[in-house]
Amino acid sequence: MKRQAHATESRSSEAVESVAVTRVARGVRSPRRDVVAREEPLEIQLDGRSLAVVMRTPGHDAELALGLLWSERVIGSLDDVVSVRHSTQARDPDSADNILQVRLRPERVVDWRRLQRNLYASASCGVCGKATIDGALTAAPPLEDRSRFRASVLRRLPDRLLASQAVFAETGGLHGAALCDRAGRLLVAREDIGRHNAVDKVVGWALGAGRMPLAAHALVVSGRISYEIAAKALVARIPLVAAVSAPSSLAVALAERSRLTLVGFLRGESFNVYGERARVMAGHD
Repeated sequence: MKRQAHATESRSSEAVESVAVTRVARGVRSPRRDVVAREEPLEIQLDGRSLAVVMRTPGHDAELALGLLWSERVIGSLDDVVSVRHSTQARDPDSADNILQVRLRPERVVDWRRLQRNLYASASCGVCGKATIDGALTAAPPLEDRSRFRASVLRRLPDRLLASQAVFAETGGLHGAALCDRAGRLLVAREDIGRHNAVDKVVGWALGAGRMPLAAHALVVSGRISYEIAAKALVARIPLVAAVSAPSSLAVALAERSRLTLVGFLRGESFNVYGERARVMAGHD
């Protein structure tokens, strides 16, 4: 499969939709149009067999599928993938963009029973992993990454993610995820109605760009740090995950056992560090 060289942005027309709305202000009603984030189902088919249906924002669908397949250890590299394309045989032409067909090399064996145990579809967050912490550590052992991050760099990450979220600025209705290096340079940012989908798109981009594994990088996400997001970062070997909100208890437990660093409540001059806490340096540049 051809590698992707650049982080391209979603087309706004793909990710948003104009809807009718009544604005009520100071007792006065006025009709107008509003722009909302699009939410559509995406069926991911693997070698002709349905793998999962996720609710996502259209755009970067191939990255979403690749990131999901990497996180679930279906593929070990981009070389395992022969092709990723939208269906040309959908019964309803309007649904063609909502079916993505992935074809793997014939010698790549897929454990369908394990996948069926680990995957389920959710309208709120897309496809989420249900593996336990023990299962996560079996798939991805604890990190040996010795990279460290300066507090002064981390404090800039939420603003850089927000500045990259063009569709969120239009609609206020999308989650974001971004990949940064240790100097705080933003390498790629993706948006989606599902927070886990946004992370999968970032991982899928990195896989396509030939950047895996992602040692010495940081993943910054909008909202909270859930267990699923922490687990996806661990599989991608990302040593630090940062967010403006809180981590969950299970995410912290996974971080402590896997030597992953979680940075929560990253707002202004202060934040909390969980898991591998020594990875964050409090000094200034």
